[in-house]
Amino acid sequence: MTTIAYKDGVIAYDSQITSGNTIIYDDYQKCHQVKGVRFFMSGKTCDYTALQDAYFGGVVTREVDASAIVADGEGLWCIGAGIQEGFWKSPIMLDSIYAIGSGSDHAITAMDMGASAYEAVQMAARRDTGTGGTIRAVTVGVGKAG
Repeated sequence: MTTIAYKDGVIAYDSQITSGNTIIYDDYQKCHQVKGVRFFMSGKTCDYTALQDAYFGGVVTREVDASAIVADGEGLWCIGAGIQEGFWKSPIMLDSIYAIGSGSDHAITAMDMGASAYEAVQMAARRDTGTGGTIRAVTVGVGKAG
């Protein structure tokens, strides 16, 4: 799947794409900018567009096996969508640590122990088979805390 971690105004993420136990690609760009909003995507790549569409008001017509951390200039959010729950958006407190994806438990533990978001994704890649490839980090400037 992936690991996306947030700490101290930085979002770090890996670039590996897998299918089952097979690495398909190890340099995929998981940060997508749409209409000025940055989406740091996790889950099935075929569902990324459906989740982004739902963020902008699109109707959810099927299960969406993707989630994202979103920086929209006003806040930082975790988003997802599905048939039962529809589109959902939860705030991320800017003074907290946060992670999503298959390596999130490893990343959160690393950040609890003092690692940066970038270092946390590096640590997750050592233990989570769905995390790897190039690790990137982006400083996010957002307004209010969620």
